[in-house]
Amino acid sequence: MADTPDLSPTPAQVAQTALLASWLEGLPEPHILFDRGYRIVAANGAYRRQFGQGAPVVGRTCHAVSHHSPVPCDQAGETCPLARSLFSGQRERVLHLHHTPAGEEYVQIELVPLRDEAGQLQYFLEKMEPLRIAQGQPGALGMIGRAPAFQAVLELIARVGPSQASVLLLGESGTGKELAARAVHEASPRAGRPLVVVDCASLPETLFESELFGHERGAFTGAHAARAGLVEAAHGGTLFLDEVGDIPLTMQVKLLRLLESGTYRRVGHTELRRADIRLVAATHRDLRAMVREGRFRQDLYYRLSTFPIQLPALRERPQDIPLLAESLLQRVAGGRGLVLAPAALRRLAQHPFPGNVRELRNVLERAALLTDGAVVTAHTIERALSFDAPAAAPARAAQQPDHATLRDIESEALRAALAGGAASRRELARALGVSTRTLYRKLRLLREQG
Repeated sequence: MADTPDLSPTPAQVAQTALLASWLEGLPEPHILFDRGYRIVAANGAYRRQFGQGAPVVGRTCHAVSHHSPVPCDQAGETCPLARSLFSGQRERVLHLHHTPAGEEYVQIELVPLRDEAGQLQYFLEKMEPLRIAQGQPGALGMIGRAPAFQAVLELIARVGPSQASVLLLGESGTGKELAARAVHEASPRAGRPLVVVDCASLPETLFESELFGHERGAFTGAHAARAGLVEAAHGGTLFLDEVGDIPLTMQVKLLRLLESGTYRRVGHTELRRADIRLVAATHRDLRAMVREGRFRQDLYYRLSTFPIQLPALRERPQDIPLLAESLLQRVAGGRGLVLAPAALRRLAQHPFPGNVRELRNVLERAALLTDGAVVTAHTIERALSFDAPAAAPARAAQQPDHATLRDIESEALRAALAGGAASRRELARALGVSTRTLYRKLRLLREQG
Protein backbone atom coordinates (compact mmCIF):
# COMPACT_ATOMS: atom_id res chain seq x y z
CA MET A 1 0.00 0.00 0.00
CA ALA A 2 1.42 3.39 -1.02
CA ASP A 3 2.39 5.81 1.70
CA THR A 4 0.15 8.88 2.11
CA PRO A 5 2.16 12.02 1.25
CA ASP A 6 2.89 14.34 4.16
CA LEU A 7 1.14 17.65 3.41
CA SER A 8 1.97 19.29 6.72
CA PRO A 9 4.19 22.39 6.41
CA THR A 10 7.91 22.04 7.01
CA PRO A 11 9.61 24.03 9.80
CA ALA A 12 10.99 26.38 7.13
CA GLN A 13 7.49 26.98 5.76
CA VAL A 14 6.13 27.60 9.25
CA ALA A 15 8.87 30.17 9.87
CA GLN A 16 8.20 31.77 6.48
CA THR A 17 4.47 31.99 7.21
CA ALA A 18 5.13 33.58 10.61
CA LEU A 19 7.40 36.15 8.96
CA LEU A 20 4.75 36.97 6.34
CA ALA A 21 2.03 37.25 9.00
CA SER A 22 4.19 39.74 10.94
CA TRP A 23 4.75 41.77 7.77
CA LEU A 24 1.01 41.76 6.91
CA GLU A 25 0.11 43.33 10.26
CA GLY A 26 1.84 46.52 9.25
CA LEU A 27 -0.19 46.99 6.06
CA PRO A 28 -3.21 49.35 6.18
CA GLU A 29 -5.30 47.49 3.60
CA PRO A 30 -6.91 44.10 4.34
CA HIS A 31 -4.49 41.29 3.42
CA ILE A 32 -4.65 37.51 3.74
CA LEU A 33 -2.30 34.66 2.96
CA PHE A 34 -3.90 31.36 1.93
CA ASP A 35 -2.93 28.04 0.38
CA ARG A 36 -4.06 26.19 -2.75
CA GLY A 37 -7.05 24.81 -0.81
CA TYR A 38 -8.37 28.34 -0.10
CA ARG A 39 -7.45 27.96 3.62
CA ILE A 40 -6.35 31.20 5.27
CA VAL A 41 -2.99 30.79 7.01
CA ALA A 42 -2.51 34.45 7.99
CA ALA A 43 -4.67 37.58 8.06
CA ASN A 44 -3.82 41.09 9.18
CA GLY A 45 -5.84 43.23 11.57
CA ALA A 46 -7.45 45.24 8.76
CA TYR A 47 -8.90 42.06 7.26
CA ARG A 48 -10.06 40.68 10.59
CA ARG A 49 -11.85 43.92 11.46
CA GLN A 50 -13.54 44.31 8.08
CA PHE A 51 -14.46 40.71 7.27
CA GLY A 52 -14.03 38.61 10.41
CA GLN A 53 -16.99 40.15 12.26
CA GLY A 54 -15.51 39.04 15.57
CA ALA A 55 -14.90 35.39 14.59
CA PRO A 56 -11.50 33.72 13.98
CA VAL A 57 -10.50 33.62 10.31
CA VAL A 58 -7.26 31.59 10.22
CA GLY A 59 -7.98 28.01 9.16
CA ARG A 60 -11.22 28.93 7.40
CA THR A 61 -11.55 29.29 3.64
CA CYS A 62 -11.37 32.73 2.07
CA HIS A 63 -14.73 32.27 0.32
CA ALA A 64 -16.43 31.35 3.61
CA VAL A 65 -15.15 34.49 5.34
CA SER A 66 -15.35 37.05 2.55
CA HIS A 67 -18.43 35.77 0.72
CA HIS A 68 -20.26 33.65 3.31
CA SER A 69 -20.20 30.97 0.63
CA PRO A 70 -19.48 27.24 1.08
CA VAL A 71 -17.98 27.03 -2.43
CA PRO A 72 -15.20 28.96 -4.20
CA CYS A 73 -16.05 32.13 -6.10
CA ASP A 74 -15.98 30.56 -9.56
CA GLN A 75 -18.67 28.08 -8.43
CA ALA A 76 -20.85 30.93 -7.13
CA GLY A 77 -21.01 33.14 -10.19
CA GLU A 78 -17.89 35.26 -9.63
CA THR A 79 -14.34 35.18 -10.95
CA CYS A 80 -11.92 33.37 -8.67
CA PRO A 81 -8.47 35.05 -8.57
CA LEU A 82 -6.88 31.84 -7.23
CA ALA A 83 -8.19 29.77 -10.15
CA ARG A 84 -6.99 32.42 -12.60
CA SER A 85 -3.56 32.59 -10.96
CA LEU A 86 -3.18 28.80 -10.98
CA PHE A 87 -3.89 28.90 -14.71
CA SER A 88 -1.68 31.89 -15.56
CA GLY A 89 0.98 31.59 -12.86
CA GLN A 90 0.86 35.38 -12.58
CA ARG A 91 -0.61 38.23 -10.54
CA GLU A 92 -4.39 38.63 -11.05
CA ARG A 93 -6.89 41.41 -10.35
CA VAL A 94 -10.67 40.97 -10.02
CA LEU A 95 -13.69 42.80 -8.62
CA HIS A 96 -15.80 41.09 -5.95
CA LEU A 97 -18.82 41.80 -3.77
CA HIS A 98 -17.83 41.02 -0.15
CA HIS A 99 -19.76 40.79 3.11
CA THR A 100 -18.78 43.38 5.71
CA PRO A 101 -20.35 44.64 8.97
CA ALA A 102 -21.79 47.53 6.90
CA GLY A 103 -23.35 45.14 4.39
CA GLU A 104 -22.15 44.00 0.99
CA GLU A 105 -19.45 46.18 -0.52
CA TYR A 106 -17.47 46.09 -3.75
CA VAL A 107 -13.83 45.17 -3.23
CA GLN A 108 -10.97 45.26 -5.70
CA ILE A 109 -8.76 42.21 -5.21
CA GLU A 110 -5.13 41.86 -6.22
CA LEU A 111 -3.66 38.37 -5.80
CA VAL A 112 0.07 37.58 -5.96
CA PRO A 113 1.21 33.93 -6.20
CA LEU A 114 4.17 32.90 -4.00
CA ARG A 115 6.43 30.00 -4.98
CA ASP A 116 8.40 27.62 -2.79
CA GLU A 117 12.08 26.66 -3.18
CA ALA A 118 11.17 24.23 -5.97
CA GLY A 119 9.33 26.93 -7.92
CA GLN A 120 5.89 25.51 -7.18
CA LEU A 121 2.90 27.75 -6.35
CA GLN A 122 2.45 27.31 -2.61
CA TYR A 123 0.74 30.36 -1.09
CA PHE A 124 -1.25 33.28 -2.42
CA LEU A 125 -1.14 36.81 -1.03
CA GLU A 126 -4.40 38.69 -1.48
CA LYS A 127 -4.87 42.44 -1.05
CA MET A 128 -8.37 43.92 -0.81
CA GLU A 129 -9.25 47.57 -1.41
CA PRO A 130 -12.86 48.70 -0.99
CA LEU A 131 -14.26 50.32 -4.12
CA ARG A 132 -16.04 53.34 -2.67
CA ILE A 133 -17.50 54.44 -5.99
CA ALA A 134 -20.24 51.78 -6.06
CA GLN A 135 -22.53 49.75 -3.85
CA GLY A 136 -24.29 46.41 -4.12
CA GLN A 137 -27.13 47.46 -1.83
CA PRO A 138 -29.55 50.41 -1.66
CA GLY A 139 -27.74 53.58 -0.69
CA ALA A 140 -28.03 57.32 -0.90
CA LEU A 141 -25.07 58.03 -3.19
CA GLY A 142 -22.89 56.47 -5.86
CA MET A 143 -23.41 53.84 -8.50
CA ILE A 144 -25.67 50.96 -7.46
CA GLY A 145 -26.05 47.50 -8.94
CA ARG A 146 -25.17 43.82 -8.87
CA ALA A 147 -25.93 42.70 -12.44
CA PRO A 148 -23.03 41.23 -14.46
CA ALA A 149 -23.26 44.06 -16.99
CA PHE A 150 -22.98 46.61 -14.17
CA GLN A 151 -20.05 44.80 -12.55
CA ALA A 152 -18.23 44.68 -15.90
CA VAL A 153 -18.43 48.49 -16.07
CA LEU A 154 -17.18 48.80 -12.49
CA GLU A 155 -14.19 46.60 -13.21
CA LEU A 156 -13.23 48.79 -16.19
CA ILE A 157 -13.61 51.96 -14.11
CA ALA A 158 -11.47 50.46 -11.34
CA ARG A 159 -8.76 49.62 -13.86
CA VAL A 160 -8.68 52.91 -15.77
CA GLY A 161 -9.36 55.19 -12.79
CA PRO A 162 -5.80 55.33 -11.38
CA SER A 163 -4.30 56.05 -14.81
CA GLN A 164 -4.14 59.28 -16.83
CA ALA A 165 -5.89 57.76 -19.88
CA SER A 166 -8.77 59.62 -21.51
CA VAL A 167 -12.09 57.84 -21.01
CA LEU A 168 -15.07 57.88 -23.37
CA LEU A 169 -18.37 56.89 -21.77
CA LEU A 170 -20.95 55.60 -24.25
CA GLY A 171 -24.59 54.77 -23.68
CA GLU A 172 -28.18 55.81 -24.05
CA SER A 173 -29.54 58.90 -22.32
CA GLY A 174 -30.30 58.29 -18.68
CA THR A 175 -27.82 55.44 -18.12
CA GLY A 176 -25.77 57.38 -15.55
CA LYS A 177 -22.81 58.63 -17.58
CA GLU A 178 -22.16 61.56 -15.22
CA LEU A 179 -22.15 59.18 -12.23
CA ALA A 180 -19.64 57.00 -14.08
CA ALA A 181 -17.49 60.05 -14.82
CA ARG A 182 -17.48 60.94 -11.12
CA ALA A 183 -16.52 57.34 -10.34
CA VAL A 184 -13.54 57.56 -12.73
CA HIS A 185 -12.48 60.80 -11.05
CA GLU A 186 -12.87 59.42 -7.52
CA ALA A 187 -10.85 56.32 -8.42
CA SER A 188 -7.96 58.48 -9.63
CA PRO A 189 -5.08 60.25 -7.85
CA ARG A 190 -6.90 63.49 -8.78
CA ALA A 191 -9.86 62.72 -6.50
CA GLY A 192 -8.88 65.56 -4.15
CA ARG A 193 -8.97 68.10 -6.98
CA PRO A 194 -12.04 69.45 -8.83
CA LEU A 195 -14.23 67.60 -11.29
CA VAL A 196 -15.51 70.24 -13.72
CA VAL A 197 -18.55 69.35 -15.83
CA VAL A 198 -19.01 70.94 -19.26
CA ASP A 199 -22.48 70.47 -20.76
CA CYS A 200 -21.52 70.69 -24.43
CA ALA A 201 -25.14 70.47 -25.63
CA SER A 202 -26.17 73.65 -23.79
CA LEU A 203 -23.29 75.90 -24.91
CA PRO A 204 -23.96 77.99 -28.05
CA GLU A 205 -21.17 77.91 -30.61
CA THR A 206 -20.45 81.64 -30.15
CA LEU A 207 -19.70 81.15 -26.44
CA PHE A 208 -18.12 77.70 -26.48
CA GLU A 209 -14.50 78.82 -26.82
CA SER A 210 -14.69 81.54 -24.15
CA GLU A 211 -16.50 79.22 -21.71
CA LEU A 212 -13.94 76.48 -22.20
CA PHE A 213 -10.72 78.52 -22.43
CA GLY A 214 -11.69 81.84 -20.82
CA HIS A 215 -11.27 85.31 -22.29
CA GLU A 216 -9.46 88.58 -21.76
CA ARG A 217 -11.10 91.93 -21.14
CA GLY A 218 -12.38 93.45 -24.38
CA ALA A 219 -11.98 90.19 -26.33
CA PHE A 220 -15.54 90.60 -27.63
CA THR A 221 -18.62 92.70 -27.01
CA GLY A 222 -19.68 92.28 -23.41
CA ALA A 223 -16.28 91.03 -22.18
CA HIS A 224 -15.93 93.73 -19.51
CA ALA A 225 -13.41 91.77 -17.46
CA ALA A 226 -10.98 88.89 -17.90
CA ARG A 227 -12.44 85.53 -16.99
CA ALA A 228 -10.92 82.09 -16.43
CA GLY A 229 -12.42 79.21 -18.42
CA LEU A 230 -13.57 75.76 -17.36
CA VAL A 231 -10.27 74.21 -18.41
CA GLU A 232 -8.46 76.47 -15.96
CA ALA A 233 -10.99 75.63 -13.25
CA ALA A 234 -10.25 71.92 -13.75
CA HIS A 235 -6.47 72.37 -13.39
CA GLY A 236 -5.06 69.42 -11.46
CA GLY A 237 -8.37 67.58 -11.64
CA THR A 238 -10.73 66.12 -14.24
CA LEU A 239 -12.57 67.84 -17.08
CA PHE A 240 -15.80 66.05 -17.97
CA LEU A 241 -17.18 66.88 -21.43
CA ASP A 242 -20.79 65.72 -21.36
CA GLU A 243 -22.48 65.17 -24.76
CA VAL A 244 -19.17 65.63 -26.56
CA GLY A 245 -20.90 64.78 -29.86
CA ASP A 246 -22.50 68.25 -29.79
CA ILE A 247 -19.19 70.14 -29.91
CA PRO A 248 -19.11 72.38 -33.02
CA LEU A 249 -16.63 71.38 -35.72
CA THR A 250 -14.87 74.73 -35.41
CA MET A 251 -14.13 73.97 -31.77
CA GLN A 252 -13.10 70.36 -32.24
CA VAL A 253 -9.68 71.29 -33.65
CA LYS A 254 -8.97 73.57 -30.66
CA LEU A 255 -10.02 70.85 -28.24
CA LEU A 256 -7.73 68.42 -30.06
CA ARG A 257 -4.82 70.85 -29.66
CA LEU A 258 -5.53 71.05 -25.92
CA LEU A 259 -5.53 67.26 -25.57
CA GLU A 260 -2.40 66.71 -27.63
CA SER A 261 -0.23 69.55 -26.36
CA GLY A 262 -1.79 70.32 -22.97
CA THR A 263 -1.87 74.00 -23.92
CA TYR A 264 -4.56 76.55 -24.80
CA ARG A 265 -5.08 80.30 -25.24
CA ARG A 266 -7.70 82.51 -23.70
CA VAL A 267 -9.86 84.31 -26.25
CA GLY A 268 -8.24 87.66 -27.01
CA HIS A 269 -4.77 86.68 -25.80
CA THR A 270 -1.69 85.20 -27.47
CA GLU A 271 -0.10 83.70 -24.35
CA LEU A 272 -0.08 79.91 -24.20
CA ARG A 273 -1.34 78.48 -20.95
CA ARG A 274 -0.69 74.96 -19.74
CA ALA A 275 -3.52 72.71 -18.52
CA ASP A 276 -2.96 69.80 -16.16
CA ILE A 277 -6.23 67.92 -16.67
CA ARG A 278 -7.52 64.40 -17.07
CA LEU A 279 -10.27 64.19 -19.68
CA VAL A 280 -13.46 62.15 -19.45
CA ALA A 281 -16.04 62.52 -22.23
CA ALA A 282 -19.52 61.11 -22.69
CA THR A 283 -22.09 60.88 -25.45
CA HIS A 284 -25.26 59.06 -26.44
CA ARG A 285 -24.45 59.59 -30.14
CA ASP A 286 -22.70 57.18 -32.51
CA LEU A 287 -19.42 59.07 -32.93
CA ARG A 288 -18.08 56.61 -35.49
CA ALA A 289 -21.09 57.27 -37.71
CA MET A 290 -20.57 61.01 -37.23
CA VAL A 291 -16.93 60.59 -38.28
CA ARG A 292 -18.04 58.81 -41.48
CA GLU A 293 -20.53 61.61 -42.17
CA GLY A 294 -17.89 64.31 -41.63
CA ARG A 295 -19.61 65.75 -38.55
CA PHE A 296 -16.91 64.72 -36.08
CA ARG A 297 -13.14 64.81 -36.52
CA GLN A 298 -11.58 61.38 -36.77
CA ASP A 299 -8.37 62.45 -34.98
CA LEU A 300 -10.39 63.85 -32.07
CA TYR A 301 -12.46 60.68 -31.88
CA TYR A 302 -9.36 58.51 -31.50
CA ARG A 303 -7.90 60.94 -28.96
CA LEU A 304 -11.05 60.81 -26.84
CA SER A 305 -11.62 57.06 -27.07
CA THR A 306 -8.38 55.85 -25.52
CA PHE A 307 -10.47 53.78 -23.12
CA PRO A 308 -14.13 53.51 -24.16
CA ILE A 309 -16.68 52.16 -21.66
CA GLN A 310 -20.18 51.17 -22.80
CA LEU A 311 -22.77 51.74 -20.08
CA PRO A 312 -25.63 49.21 -20.17
CA ALA A 313 -29.24 50.26 -20.58
CA LEU A 314 -31.54 49.51 -17.65
CA ARG A 315 -33.31 46.81 -19.66
CA GLU A 316 -29.94 45.00 -19.84
CA ARG A 317 -29.73 44.85 -16.04
CA PRO A 318 -33.33 44.26 -14.88
CA GLN A 319 -32.20 42.52 -11.67
CA ASP A 320 -30.86 45.91 -10.52
CA ILE A 321 -34.28 47.62 -10.68
CA PRO A 322 -35.26 46.73 -7.06
CA LEU A 323 -31.92 48.04 -5.73
CA LEU A 324 -32.14 51.22 -7.76
CA ALA A 325 -35.82 51.74 -6.97
CA GLU A 326 -35.31 51.51 -3.22
CA SER A 327 -32.32 53.84 -3.34
CA LEU A 328 -33.97 56.40 -5.62
CA LEU A 329 -37.14 56.38 -3.54
CA GLN A 330 -35.08 57.36 -0.49
CA ARG A 331 -33.69 60.30 -2.45
CA VAL A 332 -36.99 61.63 -3.84
CA ALA A 333 -39.26 60.96 -0.85
CA GLY A 334 -37.77 63.73 1.27
CA GLY A 335 -37.19 61.65 4.40
CA ARG A 336 -40.73 60.27 4.53
CA GLY A 337 -39.54 56.67 4.92
CA LEU A 338 -41.58 55.33 2.02
CA VAL A 339 -41.23 51.67 1.04
CA LEU A 340 -42.24 49.84 -2.11
CA ALA A 341 -44.74 47.00 -1.85
CA PRO A 342 -43.54 43.71 -3.41
CA ALA A 343 -46.22 44.03 -6.11
CA ALA A 344 -44.96 47.55 -6.88
CA LEU A 345 -41.43 46.20 -7.39
CA ARG A 346 -42.77 43.48 -9.68
CA ARG A 347 -44.62 46.09 -11.75
CA LEU A 348 -41.48 48.18 -12.09
CA ALA A 349 -39.51 45.10 -13.20
CA GLN A 350 -42.03 44.55 -16.02
CA HIS A 351 -41.52 48.03 -17.51
CA PRO A 352 -38.91 48.42 -20.31
CA PHE A 353 -37.76 51.90 -19.17
CA PRO A 354 -36.66 53.41 -22.48
CA GLY A 355 -35.53 56.45 -20.49
CA ASN A 356 -33.35 54.22 -18.28
CA VAL A 357 -32.46 55.25 -14.71
CA ARG A 358 -33.63 58.83 -15.28
CA GLU A 359 -37.10 57.56 -16.22
CA LEU A 360 -37.14 55.26 -13.18
CA ARG A 361 -36.39 58.23 -10.94
CA ASN A 362 -39.21 60.25 -12.51
CA VAL A 363 -41.70 57.42 -12.00
CA LEU A 364 -40.69 57.04 -8.34
CA GLU A 365 -40.91 60.77 -7.70
CA ARG A 366 -44.45 60.80 -9.13
CA ALA A 367 -45.34 57.74 -7.07
CA ALA A 368 -44.05 59.43 -3.90
CA LEU A 369 -46.25 62.47 -4.61
CA LEU A 370 -49.25 60.22 -5.25
CA THR A 371 -48.76 58.26 -2.01
CA ASP A 372 -50.38 59.44 1.24
CA GLY A 373 -49.36 56.53 3.44
CA ALA A 374 -46.05 54.80 4.03
CA VAL A 375 -46.28 52.13 1.29
CA VAL A 376 -46.10 52.72 -2.47
CA THR A 377 -48.52 50.26 -4.06
CA ALA A 378 -48.57 48.64 -7.49
CA HIS A 379 -51.65 50.73 -8.33
CA THR A 380 -49.71 53.92 -7.56
CA ILE A 381 -46.81 52.77 -9.73
CA GLU A 382 -49.31 52.10 -12.53
CA ARG A 383 -50.65 55.65 -12.19
CA ALA A 384 -47.11 57.06 -12.21
CA LEU A 385 -46.26 55.10 -15.35
CA SER A 386 -49.45 56.28 -17.08
CA PHE A 387 -48.14 59.87 -17.10
CA ASP A 388 -45.90 58.90 -20.03
CA ALA A 389 -48.62 57.00 -21.93
CA PRO A 390 -49.50 58.53 -25.35
CA ALA A 391 -52.71 60.55 -25.48
CA ALA A 392 -55.73 58.69 -26.83
CA ALA A 393 -56.78 59.51 -30.38
CA PRO A 394 -59.93 61.70 -30.54
CA ALA A 395 -63.16 59.89 -31.34
CA ARG A 396 -64.31 60.19 -34.94
CA ALA A 397 -68.01 59.91 -34.16
CA ALA A 398 -68.42 63.66 -33.67
CA GLN A 399 -66.45 64.58 -36.79
CA GLN A 400 -68.36 66.03 -39.75
CA PRO A 401 -68.65 63.63 -42.69
CA ASP A 402 -66.52 64.40 -45.69
CA HIS A 403 -67.89 65.32 -49.15
CA ALA A 404 -68.10 61.76 -50.43
CA THR A 405 -70.31 60.82 -47.48
CA LEU A 406 -72.56 63.83 -48.15
CA ARG A 407 -73.03 62.74 -51.74
CA ASP A 408 -73.96 59.26 -50.61
CA ILE A 409 -76.56 60.64 -48.21
CA GLU A 410 -77.96 62.97 -50.87
CA SER A 411 -78.23 60.15 -53.40
CA GLU A 412 -80.07 57.96 -50.91
CA ALA A 413 -82.53 60.81 -50.17
CA LEU A 414 -83.16 61.37 -53.88
CA ARG A 415 -83.83 57.68 -54.46
CA ALA A 416 -86.27 57.68 -51.57
CA ALA A 417 -88.14 60.70 -53.00
CA LEU A 418 -88.41 59.07 -56.44
CA ALA A 419 -89.79 55.94 -54.84
CA GLY A 420 -92.51 58.08 -53.22
CA GLY A 421 -94.20 58.50 -56.60
CA ALA A 422 -94.38 62.30 -57.09
CA ALA A 423 -96.75 63.37 -59.92
CA SER A 424 -94.18 65.50 -61.79
CA ARG A 425 -90.56 66.62 -61.66
CA ARG A 426 -91.75 70.15 -60.73
CA GLU A 427 -93.63 68.81 -57.69
CA LEU A 428 -90.63 66.65 -56.76
CA ALA A 429 -88.32 69.67 -56.98
CA ARG A 430 -90.69 71.70 -54.81
CA ALA A 431 -90.83 68.86 -52.23
CA LEU A 432 -87.03 68.68 -52.12
CA GLY A 433 -86.64 72.50 -51.92
CA VAL A 434 -84.54 72.82 -55.08
CA SER A 435 -85.15 74.28 -58.56
CA THR A 436 -86.29 72.07 -61.40
CA ARG A 437 -82.97 72.67 -63.15
CA THR A 438 -81.02 71.54 -60.08
CA LEU A 439 -83.25 68.48 -59.78
CA TYR A 440 -82.52 67.42 -63.37
CA ARG A 441 -78.77 67.88 -62.81
CA LYS A 442 -78.84 65.70 -59.68
CA LEU A 443 -80.91 63.04 -61.45
CA ARG A 444 -78.32 62.94 -64.23
CA LEU A 445 -75.53 62.44 -61.66
CA LEU A 446 -77.59 59.72 -60.03
CA ARG A 447 -77.92 57.83 -63.32
CA GLU A 448 -74.16 58.14 -63.92
CA GLN A 449 -73.48 56.60 -60.49
CA GLY A 450 -75.68 53.67 -61.45
